[in-house]
Amino acid sequence: MNYRGFFVVLFLLSLVLLPFQTNAVTTKVVEINDQKQEESGDYSPIKVASIQYNPTFKKPDKNIKELYREFEKAFKNGAKLAVAPEMATTGYMFENREGIAPFVEQIPGPTTKIFRKLAAEYDSYIVFGMPEKDADSNLYYNSSVLIGPEGLVGKYRKMHLWETDAYWAARGDAEVEVYDTELGKVAMNICMDSAYYETARTAAVKGADILAFPTNSSAQTISALPARAQQNGLYILSANRSNTEKGFHMVGASAIWSPHGEKLAEAPYSPDAENDINETKTIYGYVNPDHYRNVNKEMLGERRPELYKELSQFIQPWDSRASTESQRVNAMALQYSPILGDKKANQKKVHRLIEEEISKAKDTDLIVLPELSFTGPVTGKSINTIYSLSERDKGKTFSFMSKLAKKHKVNIVYGVIERENNQLYNSAILLNEKGEWKGKYRKTHLDNEEKRWATPGDSLPVFNVEGLGKIGLLIGDDVRFPESSGVLSSKRADMIAVPVSWSGEYSGYMEINPNLSENQYPDNAVVLWDAVAIGAQAYTIFANFVGSEQGFKGSSGLYTLDPLYGLDQPVTGSSKHEEAVTFELNTIQAEHWFNQEKLLQSRHPLYYEPLIQNQNIIQNSAEAK
Repeated sequence: MNYRGFFVVLFLLSLVLLPFQTNAVTTKVVEINDQKQEESGDYSPIKVASIQYNPTFKKPDKNIKELYREFEKAFKNGAKLAVAPEMATTGYMFENREGIAPFVEQIPGPTTKIFRKLAAEYDSYIVFGMPEKDADSNLYYNSSVLIGPEGLVGKYRKMHLWETDAYWAARGDAEVEVYDTELGKVAMNICMDSAYYETARTAAVKGADILAFPTNSSAQTISALPARAQQNGLYILSANRSNTEKGFHMVGASAIWSPHGEKLAEAPYSPDAENDINETKTIYGYVNPDHYRNVNKEMLGERRPELYKELSQFIQPWDSRASTESQRVNAMALQYSPILGDKKANQKKVHRLIEEEISKAKDTDLIVLPELSFTGPVTGKSINTIYSLSERDKGKTFSFMSKLAKKHKVNIVYGVIERENNQLYNSAILLNEKGEWKGKYRKTHLDNEEKRWATPGDSLPVFNVEGLGKIGLLIGDDVRFPESSGVLSSKRADMIAVPVSWSGEYSGYMEINPNLSENQYPDNAVVLWDAVAIGAQAYTIFANFVGSEQGFKGSSGLYTLDPLYGLDQPVTGSSKHEEAVTFELNTIQAEHWFNQEKLLQSRHPLYYEPLIQNQNIIQNSAEAK
């Protein structure tokens, strides 16, 4: 009898003897399932589970038996979908192909056959990670499986490998797939995939409702999940480990996220090896099919694939256009309460703020102002009124700002209603320290109100500015479309400046466990603003209004490359008061473990094709039912 056949016999025998055996691993069920249950409508909420399980390294027999027991407990407790961690059947820290060779198997295979019976018995779905062997090529993959009542529904091969995987695994060789189930449309990503917005985005564009996320995370990948949920309107179920294996510590904090980025449930956090949590922790939450269609999911229909073609390009490692020298930049984000529609009053206010604050700040290199800096938003105003507030290139506002830039020898980004050939644009203008015009960006992703009066821009430019490096511009709602900052990153933007007028109508404040980040986020850090900086690996400055009748939430400031592991720290201003938020940064972090160069070198554009297709392939699963 071969190894696998012998194992199956032993496993079936162990199930018979299971009630009489002593469980060496303590299991705790963490019941958080009723705290944030969403109200039902046409469909009943579906109970789901995340199993924070810690496998024993190189002990698949033991791990599979324990996983079987944990899944069964979750199903007996009412869960219809349960997710367990990455490489849950074997452990993670294998050194090479030889080391993992005894533990790989085909999918479908003996392990999936075992869990198929369990899924069928409870009419439920199972997701977990395991090492896979391809029968034809003999390549190995870090894979996850989705098993349902009918058997193996699908598998996913991890696309973006971390160093540990790369010593033995080939990177995934296919796009992210979405599978129809009785619960809705389900896709899978694995661990490092979440550092690249493209994987979750592909799932969403293909119509996913739920993203199952097995991981072995030390912080980075689980911290990205609120953004992935908000960007794509997805429920996300993450299952992490909470102990240490061969010196690598995994922090737990498995979580269930709503399509709005709300944390519905979270498992215990383990800060370090001295505080390992070896026992299994299972958390519960609900996904509501009535909420599969939501405002964030609907935003996928507002994407501009014709602008994203650069996402398919792979220039590394020969990208000679990238900056080679880091620039030390002293920057300032101005936030103030606008007098809506009164350009002169707002110019006066901006002049006063700059004159007062620049005298306090040392050698300011860059100032960023909010969106439509001198009119404020023009929501509800007539087209004639908006037209009267517009200006041609290098109009009166340009002259006013040019004098300020030249006087203080500072680069400035500001926003205007631009007019050209009787068409209006929501534009951002970049001036250099000589007061010269360096370029403009016309907002490419318009909200419903802006569509009433504005023409969308047709490019995502990056500008080379002496003393700053390469700077990209976005405006407002552009941050809801990660492809925008992805294009700027591919064009090697060292910084991104984003004028906004944000009143909380999208995104929200960070809900990740604050202990995940070595340098903690400010209380009013905004999820999708942070996602721009980390996703593009470019320091990003946001300038927002504050107060006024529209309830602007301020929070202007700097979002950084990696506060999680202590490289830097976001800086935000008040959510209530006018102020200039000042900060310093070094534009390039060439020696850090993760940076823009490494991000771009490790992307897999071949499998991002759905993001640049000019077709809408989104199909809501609730509608399909």
